[in-house]
Amino acid sequence: MFGRRKKKGSAEDAADAASEAEQVDGVVGDVDTEADEVERERVRLEPEPRPDGPWDSTEVRDPGEGRVDLGGIFVPGVDGMELRVEVAGDAIVAATVVLRDSAVQLQAFAAPKREGIWGEVREEIASGITQQGGVIDEVEGPLGWELRAQVPVQLPDGTGGFQVVRFVGVDGARWFLRGVISGRGAVEPGTAGLLEQIFRDTVVVRGDGPMAPRDPIVLKLPNDAQMVPEGVQQEEQSGSRFSGGMGQLQRGPEITEVR
Repeated sequence: MFGRRKKKGSAEDAADAASEAEQVDGVVGDVDTEADEVERERVRLEPEPRPDGPWDSTEVRDPGEGRVDLGGIFVPGVDGMELRVEVAGDAIVAATVVLRDSAVQLQAFAAPKREGIWGEVREEIASGITQQGGVIDEVEGPLGWELRAQVPVQLPDGTGGFQVVRFVGVDGARWFLRGVISGRGAVEPGTAGLLEQIFRDTVVVRGDGPMAPRDPIVLKLPNDAQMVPEGVQQEEQSGSRFSGGMGQLQRGPEITEVR
């Protein structure tokens, strides 16, 4: 492709250079257009099969077996876990499972019937974190494509630092389930196997009612749950599976699964 050629005059050389530049620009433009098309296709991919979960409520015979019923999602219960809910206004919109020194926040959203949104959501999360000065690494992990992020935070002494978190997500049947893994399971992903299994075995109840894409699927407290404000410790009470406190892990009321 490259070879020697005879020397020409400066005007002819300039003309040749301009012609070559136009050709290169045309090629680059075509490549950029193709890249944009590929990117759009990547963002709008149909949901992938979910042979290992998370599950739609129509795919599980008894969602409540071995799981905590939070209405919009059924969360698997495991020994020693603590379960906390996050409230936005009067609605419960997220649940966090804490297991020893790791945690995963679960949040379900409505999604289009034939179009996954995880690719688009990943880009938005990555853009927001990098704009704040954070660092993002997009990798293919045990749950599919995920973001491993260093998010800027203010430390207790007032200085700046970073918190390591993992954003995972799966597109389902008109829903999208997002998980945010923190603690040791984010710093050392190899230790997060049980949290990842909890995410996989979660059941989402989308319902048949109309919902705009990205609307959160509202959750509810189990019938025997007790609401405990942040920082308040409470002794276990007979007759209820839910009691106790969660310290500083997350804002809002909380419930703790005792097993």
